Amino acid sequence: MASLSEYLPYAFALIIAIPFLVLLRQFVHSYINLKNQELKLLSVKSNSENKAQAYERMTLFLERIKPSNLIQKFDKGLAIHEFIFLTEKTINEEFEYNSSQQLYLGKNSWQNIVDSKLAIIDLLHKTYEGLSNEVNLEEFKTILLVNYMNGNDYISATIEDLRREILIVA
Repeated sequence: MASLSEYLPYAFALIIAIPFLVLLRQFVHSYINLKNQELKLLSVKSNSENKAQAYERMTLFLERIKPSNLIQKFDKGLAIHEFIFLTEKTINEEFEYNSSQQLYLGKNSWQNIVDSKLAIIDLLHKTYEGLSNEVNLEEFKTILLVNYMNGNDYISATIEDLRREILIVA
């Protein structure tokens, strides 16, 4: 039968080791919590950067589809229907490229962007339908600009809505 004195060194080592183990556990737990908080902050920062980038990209998209910018694209030797086809194709391709940005925009802002895109395409077609066959491309472009200027400036209104929304989000 072993005496109590044989277990005394083990008991002493255990008594000394327990506080160190408790402190080590607390240190590891605190370290993990700090790292989790850091990851959350980085995630929030990244998300806000993504939102800002989405607003920038969609504002650039809207600027590009303004008729004053659209009429500068493509060769002057195109037929009007070719210009309309290429312009509509360009608008749709750029819109599709940027469509993932809707994840970061408000529902109303995204709908305004979609409506602006559709309104520009509709304006292209309505302007073409209202013309005689004797009109050349330069005249068509001028009429397109006049029609846009005489209507509601929905693109500028949408950009202004995006500005207000990003100020609220930021």
